Amino acid sequence: MKILILFSILSFSLSAEYAIDVSISEQRLYLINSGNIIRSYPISSSSFGEGQIENSFKTPLGEHEVKVKIGTNVPKNQFFVSREHIPQEADIIHDPIDSSDDFITTRIMWLTGLTEGFNKGGRVDSFKRFIYIHGTHEEGLIGRKASHGCIRMLNHDVLELFKIIPLKTTVNIYL
Repeated sequence: MKILILFSILSFSLSAEYAIDVSISEQRLYLINSGNIIRSYPISSSSFGEGQIENSFKTPLGEHEVKVKIGTNVPKNQFFVSREHIPQEADIIHDPIDSSDDFITTRIMWLTGLTEGFNKGGRVDSFKRFIYIHGTHEEGLIGRKASHGCIRMLNHDVLELFKIIPLKTTVNIYL
């Protein structure tokens, strides 16, 4: 009997479906499990607005999925350069100050677009544009448009999200 119950619990957890909704107007990321919102996090999208074109520094809209997860076992607040871990802790800015740096910290969830010609392929390809969900050293700017195209999160939030979601989790970014 105990084995059957354990198998049922494992089967349920393996079949649970996660999705992410990112609301630009609310500056929030919603983690959805089996159709229910289970977490809500403040985020920062691009200070340049929304758009698909490469080199625009705008946050792309539409359906995406998490293609690559980077940073497993990296200590919180350490940063990455070109997706490579730098074993150094970033100074976290808690005040609403836009520094000259744009550090990517703690974890990276690299997104790929799912709509050919809109956010996939050619000059609109979110993956080739290096669009991520990631931690930031500018935590004081979370909740307002401040990024250079990515979705920024508080470091403790991105750490939690990274642990929960599997690869191929869908991410819908909308106004």
